[in-house]
Amino acid sequence: MEGFLEQFNDNNSVDMKQTSPLALAYIGDAIYEVYIRKVLIENPDLSVDKLHKKAVKYVRANAQATIVLALEKELTEEEWLIVKKGRNQKSKTIPKNSDVGDYRYATGFEALIGFLFCMKRYERLMDVMKRAVEIIMEEEQ
Repeated sequence: MEGFLEQFNDNNSVDMKQTSPLALAYIGDAIYEVYIRKVLIENPDLSVDKLHKKAVKYVRANAQATIVLALEKELTEEEWLIVKKGRNQKSKTIPKNSDVGDYRYATGFEALIGFLFCMKRYERLMDVMKRAVEIIMEEEQ
């Protein structure tokens, strides 16, 4: 996965002052989902249907809310500020299968992932995503 992220090492960087937390969440959602899919396909015994069902356990709003709240003490002040900015954004999307609180924290988590990605803090990004998987695995037990 690190090699995949390094492909984005162009000279263009995102101006964080001009980028909304919802835009960070938009890219963060995609990055996190690709990471989860990559982790899951490492188990070749799973059918695509089982892969999808397992992926949903990691990417649904209540899982992401659980993750970000568990990570709070591990995040820097700057990272937690990004989570809060993402969490506090008004979205036109209404959550279908989660409560509003979880949905907002999930948006904050995705904003954090997007922020780390856009800032090219790939090592930290990988640390956070690995911890996310660990947290959900612990919840399943």
